[in-house]
Amino acid sequence: MKRHQNHCPCGSGSELENCCLPYIKGQSSATDAETLMRSRYVAYCLDDEQYLLATWHASTRPASVKTDAKIKWIRLKVIDTDIQQNQVEFVATYRLNGKAHKLKERSRFVVEEGTWFYLDALDSGT
Repeated sequence: MKRHQNHCPCGSGSELENCCLPYIKGQSSATDAETLMRSRYVAYCLDDEQYLLATWHASTRPASVKTDAKIKWIRLKVIDTDIQQNQVEFVATYRLNGKAHKLKERSRFVVEEGTWFYLDALDSGT
């Protein structure tokens, strides 16, 4: 199944320009952990290292993020969103060297002064 070119890679079914792109461009801010996680996934799809760093909490942020142009992100599936714990569990499917792989992660997020940040992953695997 071929995805429409303008659909947001986050899987919302919305157009990219009306979904995650305003967050990535700094035109608006994520309103919750799941929205931030989806926009960060799209940033990986777009190789937007600047957005990934900007949305990473200072306490756990690496000095740099290097996306891999060989990785083609295929799909995102949100498994669970725990609004009390600010956690989102998801599976991201990607293709590398012609082979599909899955990344499963339960991410933690924090909100400071109304701004959401990715904190870390409680668990992850492939």
